[in-house]
This record gives sequence, C-alpha cells and structure tokens, in this order.
Amino acid sequence: MAGYQNIFTQIQVRGPAEQGVPIDEGMYRRSKAGGFSHLFGWLGNAQIGPIYLGWYGVASIVCGLVAIEIIGLNMWASVGWDPVQFVRQLFWLALEPPPPSYGLSLPPLGEGGWWLLAGFFLTASILLWWWRTYTRAIALGMGTHVAWAFAAAIWLYLVLGFIRPILMGSWGEAVPFGIFPHLDWTAAFSIRYGNLFYNPFHALSIVFLYGSTLLFAMHGATILAVSRLGGDREIDQIIDRGTASERAGLFWRWTMGFNATMESIHRWAWWFAVLTPLTGGIGILLTGTVVDNWYLWAVKHSFAPVYPQLWPEVVDPALSAGGM
Repeated sequence: MAGYQNIFTQIQVRGPAEQGVPIDEGMYRRSKAGGFSHLFGWLGNAQIGPIYLGWYGVASIVCGLVAIEIIGLNMWASVGWDPVQFVRQLFWLALEPPPPSYGLSLPPLGEGGWWLLAGFFLTASILLWWWRTYTRAIALGMGTHVAWAFAAAIWLYLVLGFIRPILMGSWGEAVPFGIFPHLDWTAAFSIRYGNLFYNPFHALSIVFLYGSTLLFAMHGATILAVSRLGGDREIDQIIDRGTASERAGLFWRWTMGFNATMESIHRWAWWFAVLTPLTGGIGILLTGTVVDNWYLWAVKHSFAPVYPQLWPEVVDPALSAGGM
C-alpha cells in the first residue's frame, strides 16, 4: 500500500492509545486518551490526548480567558451591546491603547486602561504557557528547542506592545487589539517612518520567512518522496545512513549542487524560522528610536536611489519672509 502514497494521501496507523512514559506529574495528572479522530488523522496522529495542564497551564488559560473577555466586552460595548453589529463588525472592531498624552502613566479604564489590563493578562498567559512548554520538555527528557522557538515569537510580541513603547515613552506607540485595526496600524507605522521596506532588518525577516517556508516545503517533499524507502524513519537514517538518505542527498546534489543531511535540514529550518521574528523585532525596535525615516536612511547608505526632483522645492511658509 505504501507504494501508492502520493502528496494528497496519508496512511493512518491505528493501534492501542498511547499513554506516554510514566513521569512524576505532581498534583495534576494527565488525562486519559480521548479516543481517535479520522479527521485529525488527515493532519497528524489521529489520537486525541492525553492532556497535561498543570499549575502553569491552568493559570495560562485563566489569564488568557480574562484577556479575551476584556477585549471582547470592550469591542461589544463599542457597538452599543448590539450582538448583530458585534458579529457584523468584528473584523473592524478594536481595543485601542491609551492616547500619547498619557505617556507611560496609568490612564482611566475608558481611555486605554482596559488595553493595559488586557495586555497584562495576555502577556502573563503567553509567558506562563512558555514556562509550561519548557518544563514539560524537561520532564520528558527532551531538548528545549520548541520553547526557544516559541520565545522568538514572544520577543516580537513584546517589542511591539511593551519594549518599544517604553523606549518611545508612550503606550500610544503600541499595537491595538483587533484584526483589521492592527493591520491598519502596521500600514500607518510603515508610512510614518519612511517605508519599512527600506529597513534592512525587515528585509532579513522576509528572507528568513520565505526561506523557512521553502526549506520546510523542500524537506517535507523530500521525505515524502523517499518514505517508501524508509525515509520517514529519519533518526534511523541520521545514525545509520540508508538508501533513502543516500537517494535524497543525490537528488539534491543533482538538482541544486548541494545537500543537507537528515539532521542538518532540521537545524537549517529551525534557525530560518526563529530568525524571522528575531530580525523583525530588531527592525521594529530601531524604528523611531534610532531611525526616524528608513527611506532617507537607505538613501544615505546607498541602499535606495534618490527620487528625481520633478517639481520645484516646497518652501515652508513659516520660514519665508514675513512668516511668524
């Protein structure tokens, strides 16, 4: 049957539910496996559970629910508590940060205080979930690679909503909560600071974003292509190279002149993915704090061409004769 597998089909291996290795779980214990789902089996392992939350998992979910409730109720209040309008306008509704006039002070709830509260609980939820991810890996004797990859995304989140606003001296510099409003903020942010496309760290972030998608797609395609030869047993192929890894390596050399190993491709992909938010966060952090206009910066450093002067230079009336 394995010989008939293609890009769109997947073998679903079904056996007794796997409860995992026995570990000291403290006060909280893992749930029992909740059975199997054929639909989930299209995407991954069909088994659901066991689930372990622990103190940190429970605290993370509670904080996350509080943050979502604050955001949701403020959005609902903004349309006069009309459920129809709430659903209709959900993508356009927002919980805005405080006005710049408040700086880094604590504003009234109705003028950005709710945004600060929601941000506090959402940040607490994310950090608690990170700690849960880290400690669960340690408990299972695993490496902590997943936790540090998650930390890279948290870095970008903290830069946007916490670190940069503090450096700029105003919570008003942060991103609003909302779907389209946060996209509008991104567009306005780019225009305000001379087009982020001229920010070299933004360019690096896009390189790593596209690069990681390409690497993951190429790796997934290669393993699927040699799975009938045992390529899906990657660890076996790492420590005891077989025909699958040899053929995969030969294919890459034939088509690209160079090949990754069964192990190094995962390190390449991990680094490319992690460097996407890391470099993006650095670019955001420099914007407004070090560089006020990325286009002018790019012209100064020969990174962008100077636009030709097509019209007479505009003179500021305040600087002209007779100006105040």
